[in-house]
Amino acid sequence: MAKKKSKFVCQSCGYESAKWMGKCPNCGEWNQMTEEVEMAVPKGTRNAFQHTASAPQKAIPINSIETKEEPRVETELSELNRVLGGGIVPGSLILIGGDPGIGKSTLLLQVSAMLANSGSRVLYISGEESVRQTKLRAERLDASSSELYIYAETNLEMINHTIEEVAPDFVIVDSIQTVHHPEVTSAPGSVTQVRESTAELMRIAKTKNIAIFLVGHVTKEGQIAGPRILEHMVDTVLYFEGERHHTYRILRSVKNRFGSTNEIAIFEMLQSGLKEVLNPSELFLQERSSGSAGSTVVASMEGTRPILVEIQALVTQSSFNYPKRMATGLDQNRVSLLMAVLEKRMGMLLQAQDAYIKVAGGVKLDEPAIDLAVLASIVSSYRDTAPNGFDCIIGEVGLTGEVRRVSRIEQRVQEAAKLGFKRAIIPKSNIGGWDFPEGIRVVGVETVNDALKEIFPQ
Repeated sequence: MAKKKSKFVCQSCGYESAKWMGKCPNCGEWNQMTEEVEMAVPKGTRNAFQHTASAPQKAIPINSIETKEEPRVETELSELNRVLGGGIVPGSLILIGGDPGIGKSTLLLQVSAMLANSGSRVLYISGEESVRQTKLRAERLDASSSELYIYAETNLEMINHTIEEVAPDFVIVDSIQTVHHPEVTSAPGSVTQVRESTAELMRIAKTKNIAIFLVGHVTKEGQIAGPRILEHMVDTVLYFEGERHHTYRILRSVKNRFGSTNEIAIFEMLQSGLKEVLNPSELFLQERSSGSAGSTVVASMEGTRPILVEIQALVTQSSFNYPKRMATGLDQNRVSLLMAVLEKRMGMLLQAQDAYIKVAGGVKLDEPAIDLAVLASIVSSYRDTAPNGFDCIIGEVGLTGEVRRVSRIEQRVQEAAKLGFKRAIIPKSNIGGWDFPEGIRVVGVETVNDALKEIFPQ
């Protein structure tokens, strides 16, 4: 008989201990240690998760290895294809995480129907809904095909058997936290269950050359629930982001073994499902009121795509000893840094001013090219002077007050010209070596002082 042993595993980071502890010594989380019973395998027997060993391989020189381009399957959603690096790679394991109700299941059900209608066989495994519930959602999304199979199950052995029987080209597992292996005694969603279930699905994907999509729950901090090793095991990790009060969603790639990790896809949530947004700049600027103090426009790069977004600032007299600094969609430390540059280099007394900075539309920006636009918004609100509504401001600001070079300036200016902006204020070091688009005047500045003189002429 196999001997039973119990251990305590942290459900946040996977740390294991022989005894229960209130606080995990590894990640510092409280009340995350859960008891799990494991079976000690008798000597001479094979573990349930150890598959038959393959023939040993020899090390070979890298120059003698022949390579070929990975084949990809394109979907009807060009936004999704770009985030995945050009399409779905057969045999890949893709993890999609996001808040509850953000649209993960909706997106995957739509993609399943598109792939099935194009001639591929798709198996949609639902661990959270019954077959009838999934059918009702598919009718609302008009997602129907004779090659789309629905299967409601959480037992991994039964799922493996069904994959053998159906022989699909694509598999969707919704969600990985509901799947459990009967050989593992811990509860579904635990660290051990998630790790072992993902390892088994990865084996199926690689050996059968099936692309498998996994839906992952997220914690309150926005990270995918379960052990961090889950993200290391899969080939691609996508995060579905968006505000509940806005209709659009952003699909962001944070890991991709077959493409870039800087790409994003933008969708709009409608009654009939998710619709891709082909011109996000127009979407983010459609409610902008031109000629308002504290409002500027910047061209930010998301992967290979330039997106024009509005940055708003509100600077008011503070009634506290310590003025407030609040930022939405921006790094608050970056805002404090830029205000310090204004105080030191431009002589503006902002120590008694509250500052509230926001990226309109709920977008999150983290690249240095937005510095000059944020700084201009603060100055505009502080002086209560509106900048020119047809200016697009781009540039990184250094601590000494210089405006530094940014990448992909040509694509940024072209996007601004396409949306009707008449002038682009950019770093002077970026001028030269490329042709300016028609209909827009490009102005180069070296310092913050030069930029403010151009933006706010006396």
